[in-house]
Amino acid sequence: MDSRTAEEGAAIRRRRECLACGRRFTTYERLEEVPFVVVKRSGHREPFERAKVVAGLKAAGKNRPLSLPLLEQIAAEVEETLRLEGSEVTSQQVGLAVLDALRGRDDVAYLRFASVYKGFTDAGDFQREAGLLTKVTTPKTGRSGPASG
Repeated sequence: MDSRTAEEGAAIRRRRECLACGRRFTTYERLEEVPFVVVKRSGHREPFERAKVVAGLKAAGKNRPLSLPLLEQIAAEVEETLRLEGSEVTSQQVGLAVLDALRGRDDVAYLRFASVYKGFTDAGDFQREAGLLTKVTTPKTGRSGPASG
């Protein structure tokens, strides 16, 4: 009889009528969510939780100019990127996706997150990662080396 969106577009509400008895009723159709699972290093599987990504970003971005809405946006981008990989991802994929999202947004937050994710043990680890970070983010000049003269 009638169809319209409901629940802010998350469902379709249909008004129906039984052909046998003439009674009217309402049904709701919703998309079935595919479970999204993270496989830990131990092999343990657990549901992906965007809140855990936000918590990691908050820790890395403490006292940095990164607002909570931005951190939540980054976490949503990470989740969206990872969902394209399939219904199951590894914790390593999650960590790398977070690092990719932080790269170019805030170098300090990137290094903080990398230090925990990659298990830095000394200052040399920070120096190497900072070198890689600046190498990746520094634009090329178009020349292959110093000018000879």
